[in-house]
Amino acid sequence: MDFVKMHGAGNDFIITRVASWEEAGTFQVYAEWLCDRNFGIGGDGLIVTGPDPDFDIFMRIFNSDGSEPEMCGNGIRCVARYAYEHGLVGSTRLAVRTLAGPRYPEVIIENGQAVRVKVDMGEPILQRELIPVAGQGDITRVQLDIPQAAFAATAVSMGNPHCIIFVDDVDAVPVAEWGPLLEHHTMFPARTNVEFVEIVNPSEMIMRVWERGAGVTLACGTGACATLVAAVLNGKSQRRGIIHLLGGDLLIEWNETDNHVYMTGPAQEVFSGQVELVQHSVYSCP
Repeated sequence: MDFVKMHGAGNDFIITRVASWEEAGTFQVYAEWLCDRNFGIGGDGLIVTGPDPDFDIFMRIFNSDGSEPEMCGNGIRCVARYAYEHGLVGSTRLAVRTLAGPRYPEVIIENGQAVRVKVDMGEPILQRELIPVAGQGDITRVQLDIPQAAFAATAVSMGNPHCIIFVDDVDAVPVAEWGPLLEHHTMFPARTNVEFVEIVNPSEMIMRVWERGAGVTLACGTGACATLVAAVLNGKSQRRGIIHLLGGDLLIEWNETDNHVYMTGPAQEVFSGQVELVQHSVYSCP
């Protein structure tokens, strides 16, 4: 398998190319091994892309635990730059098929170089049953209890589910401890991504994330989009702001005219290589 290693704000991916959406599904069994940082290439996810009959390209992503999420914001920026620079497309504007529906990235060129990618992430999903969240009531007041704490969270979907919790000091949050408990909380029948957010000012936030199927990561693009939407719904933010993540910053805008969320951020190629897809196992010394 030929691959390219890329990252978007530190959220890193193994990217490979195949002929069809259906063929991409055969790579799911290798995702956990390839993403292993000790025994594989290492990454938060494996992304498989290629030509699509109805759009420019498709994107399927498999998390480091082998599960398949609907969408990945940092991943689609990487795929857009990969497709543009590796000749899959001839335009800087792309239409990409994903499990969450089509998404529309644009590779931004400055001085002849691809410097960042802006993505039309579509409209946020705010209907409780579609996010999905169990029960009834306001999505900005989802009551969550775990043994260590209780929260009034906001639930938003950007094609994949997010649980946003506003805190006074994000650095004081034990993300690795609380994240998995909230990911698997009974209120989220499809599990959820979890974002802990500290408001700096109406156009600036600090976010830490526990990603469904991947754990603590340096950034989450759909999570940053959901965070801005949640902050606006709670009267904490303007509709355009910078989200500070461990791996870098993302610019998010919830456009009032078309109700779409736009995400702009980096996408960097790190290295490329080849790996043989074979049966694998970890051996221990007798």
